[in-house]
Amino acid sequence: MTSPPTLALVTGPEEILAERGVASVVEAVRTSEPEAEVVRLQAATYEPGELLVHASPSLFGGWTVIDVHDVDEADDPLVDDLLRYLARPEDGVTLVLRHKVGNRGKKVLDTMRSSGARVIEAKAIKSERDKTEFVRHEFREGRRRIAEEATAALVLAVGKDVRELAVACAQLMRDVSGTVEVEDVHTYYGERVETTGFKVAEAALAGDERTAASLLRHAMNGGLDPVPIVAVLAMQLRQVGKVAAAGRGSSAQLARDLGMAPWQVDQARRVASGWDGPRLGRAIEVVARADVDVKGGLRTGATVRSPEHAVERAVLEICRLRSG
Repeated sequence: MTSPPTLALVTGPEEILAERGVASVVEAVRTSEPEAEVVRLQAATYEPGELLVHASPSLFGGWTVIDVHDVDEADDPLVDDLLRYLARPEDGVTLVLRHKVGNRGKKVLDTMRSSGARVIEAKAIKSERDKTEFVRHEFREGRRRIAEEATAALVLAVGKDVRELAVACAQLMRDVSGTVEVEDVHTYYGERVETTGFKVAEAALAGDERTAASLLRHAMNGGLDPVPIVAVLAMQLRQVGKVAAAGRGSSAQLARDLGMAPWQVDQARRVASGWDGPRLGRAIEVVARADVDVKGGLRTGATVRSPEHAVERAVLEICRLRSG
């Protein structure tokens, strides 16, 4: 039987990943010690000597997991007790430390690492790219598939809170059979203001300037990041271009050839009927410029007041290109 881990260090500020890291250590301990007790200590309320009391051998035996939160906020008594314990670890104890960020408690961290602690990273999930990769990871772990467009829609819908994003992934995997598609996301989360990113793109590509502008203002007032709106515009334009260039054929056939869902082919065909090659090319250029602007890039001669202004300008330009 494998011996339980005795030291573990969870580093990084992402709470849900840190919790999962601790849970994985507890699970590993309970594989060989099913009755292991878990004691949780908080740096903010720590009393001198508390760690050493819990680490002391029990008259009744058994294993103890001591989970110490917020070592990055630890005062001297906790740091001293941790170093004292690490100098002489007790049998039957697993020490788990959670450290969010910064150099406070660095000596403790260095000692943990040099003592062979299992290190688990809980890196911050902030950017749209981070959240997209998080969704992909959740589905890989669940041995399920989610379409790229559905991933983008899900991040738009619930991406403000990573914990909520994890719950949404779990719900879709539980309730939807087969590959999760964008319409599944809209079914469950279509009322979220963030999903208006897709509606903004649909209105813009249809040339409906009034609707696109209204939806965009609503999305911005709801706190939607301009970056995913530009990403959705780019995705929709790419699909229209691919379908327009593919020529005739059934929706199912083109879907197989282009790596799209049949309904996406049908939607792109409807949109493509109002565009020609030169205007579609100019629209793609507009979105490419907006992508640079909303991400803080520099272009020669660019005058962008804000990311919000950049995406608004791009949406209006696309509407006007569609209207000819």
